[in-house]
Amino acid sequence: MRNERRKIGLTLVELVITMTISTVVLLAVGILLVDGQRGWQQMYHRTNSNVVGEGFVAQKTFDRVIRKASRDHFLVDPSGQWVEVYYYQNSTSLTPDRYALFYVSNQNLKVEYGTLNPKTVVETQTLCSAVSSCLFQASSGSVQMALALDNQVHSISVFTSAIMHN
Repeated sequence: MRNERRKIGLTLVELVITMTISTVVLLAVGILLVDGQRGWQQMYHRTNSNVVGEGFVAQKTFDRVIRKASRDHFLVDPSGQWVEVYYYQNSTSLTPDRYALFYVSNQNLKVEYGTLNPKTVVETQTLCSAVSSCLFQASSGSVQMALALDNQVHSISVFTSAIMHN
C-alpha cells in the first residue's frame, strides 16, 4: 500500500531548475531596462546640449540670409573660409545696399551685417561656438555651408544649402 501512494509537492531539483530559469529571465529583463534607460539619457543629453541648439540657429540664420541675397553679387573665399552676400534692405531698393559676412573667428561662427555705401559694420552676431571646422562654397545660384561643432562632449555636423532668390 505504501508504494501505491502518490507523493505531492516539488522536489528540490525541480525547485532549483525553476529558480534558475526565472533568474535568467529576470536578469535579461533587467539588462534591457538598464540599456534602454542609458540610451534614453544619452539621447536626451545629446538633444538638449548646446551644440545641437547652436547648430540649429546657425543653419536657420544662414538659410534666411542667403535666401534674401542677390545671386548676382556675392563673394566666396577661394579656400572656403568666409562668404559675403549682398542683399536689399527693402523691396523698393534697385541695387543691393546691405551685406552679410559669415566667417569663423576663435572657434566662433559669426555673421557681420552692414551697409555697402559706405561700407560700415552695423552689427556682428555670434551664431555658435565650439566650431571645429566650417567651409563655404558656391555653385549655380546657391551657397553651401559645412559646419562641424565639437564641445568635447558632443559633436555634430551641419550641412545646409540655400538658393539666392534675388
